[in-house]
Amino acid sequence: MSSEIYSHLYNKILQEGALDIYTESIYMKKNRPAVKLSVICKEDDLEKITEHLLKETSTFGVRYSKYDRVILKREFRKIKTIYGKVSVKLGYYKGNLIKVTPEYEDCIKIADNHGISFTKILLEINNIIYKEFNIKILT
Repeated sequence: MSSEIYSHLYNKILQEGALDIYTESIYMKKNRPAVKLSVICKEDDLEKITEHLLKETSTFGVRYSKYDRVILKREFRKIKTIYGKVSVKLGYYKGNLIKVTPEYEDCIKIADNHGISFTKILLEINNIIYKEFNIKILT
């Protein structure tokens, strides 16, 4: 399968409701190089995503597994920065705040609008998060 198909396929599969999609280089039988395409989706979206994979790729079959998932309770807030307000996502586990992360799209907009590196924006916003929430973040 041409590698150009993957870019198109990623967008289509995400539009179909996939939560995530990724590829891995692998070796198949007889030591043939191949690409493994993995899609994470809700069970309700499995059939339409499978149909799309069968129609749009060279595969003759789709394997799937069901997984359980533990997710943090999430809350969104806006924090003040010298660049304006930025959305942050707060993650709670057993009622305790354990993560606060800035929203990627907000940080990209700030970096682009102010001509500042994305890395610098993340550092500055993470410092504000640390001061405001007294919590270490994972970005």
